[in-house]
Amino acid sequence: MRKDNINAKLTDFEIKRNKAISKYRYIVEQYFGISHLHDKGNKARFPTMIKNTIDIMFRQFAFNLKKGAKILEVLPV
Repeated sequence: MRKDNINAKLTDFEIKRNKAISKYRYIVEQYFGISHLHDKGNKARFPTMIKNTIDIMFRQFAFNLKKGAKILEVLPV
């Protein structure tokens, strides 16, 4: 997202772009915030990028399963 500055104001296109991005950004930010809070997601656990990527993918998968299970408990069958 773009930031508004004193020296350079945002154009109409940039404002529309920010609004479009924000609809999806909060979903991603939510995951990173929760992983940072509960799972020390701010630190790389492995020395190589591929291992960290796989680790993050599995953590996201586990997070989604846990969140999905909570949603299914609330829904009537």
